[in-house]
Formats: sequence, C-alpha cells, structure tokens
Amino acid sequence: MENMDLSLYAIPAIILLVGIISSKLSEWLKLPDIVMYLIAGVIIGPAVLNIANVETYSSVNQFILTFGAAFILYDGGREIKLKVLREIKGTVFLLATLGVILSMVIVGGIATLVFKLPLIYGLLIGAVIASTDPAALVPIFKNINIKKRVKQTIISESAFNDAIGAVLVLTMLLIIQSGDFSLGEDLIDLIKMIVFGALVGIVVGIIFSSSVSDNKFALFTEFAPIVSLIAVLASYTLAEAIGGSGYMSAFIAGLICGNKKLFHLYVPDQEYIVQTHVRETVATIMKIAIFIVLGMHVDFQAISLYWKQALIVVLGLVFIARPISVFICTKMDFKLKWERNEMLFMMWVRETGVIPAALSSMIVSQHVENAEIVSAVVFMTIGITLLGQATTTQLLAKKLHLIEGEK
Repeated sequence: MENMDLSLYAIPAIILLVGIISSKLSEWLKLPDIVMYLIAGVIIGPAVLNIANVETYSSVNQFILTFGAAFILYDGGREIKLKVLREIKGTVFLLATLGVILSMVIVGGIATLVFKLPLIYGLLIGAVIASTDPAALVPIFKNINIKKRVKQTIISESAFNDAIGAVLVLTMLLIIQSGDFSLGEDLIDLIKMIVFGALVGIVVGIIFSSSVSDNKFALFTEFAPIVSLIAVLASYTLAEAIGGSGYMSAFIAGLICGNKKLFHLYVPDQEYIVQTHVRETVATIMKIAIFIVLGMHVDFQAISLYWKQALIVVLGLVFIARPISVFICTKMDFKLKWERNEMLFMMWVRETGVIPAALSSMIVSQHVENAEIVSAVVFMTIGITLLGQATTTQLLAKKLHLIEGEK
C-alpha cells in the first residue's frame, strides 16, 4: 500500500468536489454550468494551481473522455421521443446530417485559410465544432416556454448531430493517420461506421430493454440502472470491434431504450424511477469530468498564439456556417414551411459543449498534429457560444415572438 500513488484516488474526488462547487457558483452567477467547469479545470490544472493533472494517467483520461462522451450520447438518445419527431423528422434529419456536413465544410474552409493548414486539418476543426450540445440546450429550454416544434427541432437536432459530428471527426482522424485520401474508400468507411454503429445500437437497445422490462425475458429488472451502464459499454465496444462508430451505437441504443414503450416493453415504476436517477447522476458526473478535464488541457500558449484566427473561425461558424446550414435545411423541408422568425431563432441557438469538448480532449491526448490549434478553437467556441448565445436565448425568443402564450 505504501507504494500506491494516492493522487490517482485523490484526483476523482477533487474533480467531483470542484464540480459541485462550480455548479452552485453557476446558479448564483446565472452562468451555464459547463462554463464554470471549464474555468475550474483551468484553475486546478497545470496552468494555474497544478492541484490535479489527469494527463499523468492516460488510461484514466481516455476512459473519462470516451465513456463520458458515449454515455452522454446515450442519455441524449433517451431524451428523444419518436412520436414527437414525426412532424419535424425531415428538418431534424437534414440539420443533423447535411447541416453538420455544410458546417464542417464552411468552417473547415475558413480554418484552412486563416491558419494556413492543409485542408484535412481544417475539416477536422470544422467537424469537431459542427455539432450542437443537448447538455447545454435542454436546461435552457426548461426555463423557456418556447413553441413546441421549434423547441423539439433544436433539441432533437442537437442529440442527433452529436453522433454524426463524432463520426465525421473519427473519419477525418482516420484519413490523417493513414496519410491517404480516397473519396470512394473514405465515403465507404463513413457509411460503414454509421450503418454498423446504428445496427449494433438497435440490437443492444432491444436486448437490454427486454432484459429489464416486465416480460418473459426480464431477467434483470431489479438491476435496470446497472444495465444502462452495461448497454453503453456494450454498444460502444461491439460497434468499434466490427468497424462501426461506437458513439453512433451508444446514441441509437439510448434512442431504443428511451422509446421502449413503442415495442410494448415497460419497466416497473420503482425500477424506472431508480434507473432515471442513476442515469441523470452518471450523466452529470461525466459532464463535470469532461469539462474540467478540458479545462486542465487548455493550452494558453496556443490560445495566445492563435486567438485571432480562432475568433475568426468561431465568428464564421456563428454568422456564416450556421445560418447557411439552417436556411438550406429548412427550405428543403417543403412540408413544414418554416416561418422567418423560427429560422432566425434556429440560426442563433447552437451552443457548443460536451461532445466537441470530449473530441478535442481526445485529439490532444492522442498528440494529433495541430492538436493545439484544435484545442484553442474549441475552447473559444465553447466560451463564445455559451456566454453569447445561451445567455441571450430567452431575450431573442421574446423578440421573435416565439414564447407560447405571447402575441
């Protein structure tokens, strides 16, 4: 016992304690909690106090980022109700696929120009910050009685596009690591990652939902919370093993588990309540851990070198890429006929958060070339979108007359 590194056990306690203190501070200061987690990570990390540094334990760092991102995607999938998606499914599908690709390409082009990078690294930056964040958006909309189809579209898009964004990032990394780009082969790899990931997610979701529901296959009903954790690990691991996207698989597994009633599968009330509490607690822990770890990884030297270019990229995302993506995707959904004020609102509300943070930290931990530039851009994107967009959402909704019950 004397030879054991006690800091390995102290770091998780420090991260969680600092996380809950940051949560209370965010309530008092009326700021998004993940902004406070980022700041806390910077303060306790190597850049300031050097109290904790997970880079010393690469396996711990990797587990936090990989499992944390997968579990948050799983949890985001559970929050989407398929019945609600019926009316808005066209726009959500377009925003989560074509919209993410458009954002990646536009931002990638801007990043390539301002940083003078090879195009593939510009596209990597674009892919990392192309998706929005359900963890940031859901709490905001809980406090705003916004029109239902706008609210559900934005939240559903954020959950779906996280998975697509993660797949695109991993595709860019595969191209970078192989050193070879072939449109045909890389497109096949991308489709393979999505399809195999989705299939594994469906199978895992159905099997594990059956195992905790009140039917003849319900062997583990009393262990429903633990089964949720196993479902994330199993879906991610199996998908990766056959060449699919573990992130896509975890998201789809969550989607199936969250809509099990459509398959006539029901979890008894007591087990359902316990499972929900455990799932929400784990999601909170993972969110705290990811953002504090990202704060620890912030490279201030890189930010001081690249902040001007990073600012241009973020402004390009907010004022060029996102508006173009929303305009094209909503106009392509001829059935819904989106109104101008609804489109303007969706163009503005696109906070960056958990999954881009996790992907950025993963890129840094793998020492990918130009990782310091990716980190600087992601840190600035999170800060600007959360401080600038999240804090003005309610005001904009009122200005655009999107609050239900108001004329």
